[in-house]
Amino acid sequence: MNKAILHTIIIYTLASCPYCIKAKALLDEKNVVYEEIEVSNFTQEEKEKFIKKSGGKKTVPQIFIDNIHVGGCDALFDLEKEGRLDKLLEGQPKKKMPAAGA
Repeated sequence: MNKAILHTIIIYTLASCPYCIKAKALLDEKNVVYEEIEVSNFTQEEKEKFIKKSGGKKTVPQIFIDNIHVGGCDALFDLEKEGRLDKLLEGQPKKKMPAAGA
């Protein structure tokens, strides 16, 4: 296994963004590992790369699963409502659960 690819779910966020918090809560509920990238300290070059990668979107969160742009918080919840999110998350690394009594 290639250890360079630890996270196949990436979410671009701002710390105080309520939509980011909501999207992360859904991913946490699904117990999947994701990489959170805070965009507030991006350089201009990083901002431009982010916007290009997000298909021109400048808002957060922007969510990628297996390098596929899912979209923002609403898109993530739409996938959940449609019953398609679990299928997309199949095979994703799960968070380690704390040992019983820990």
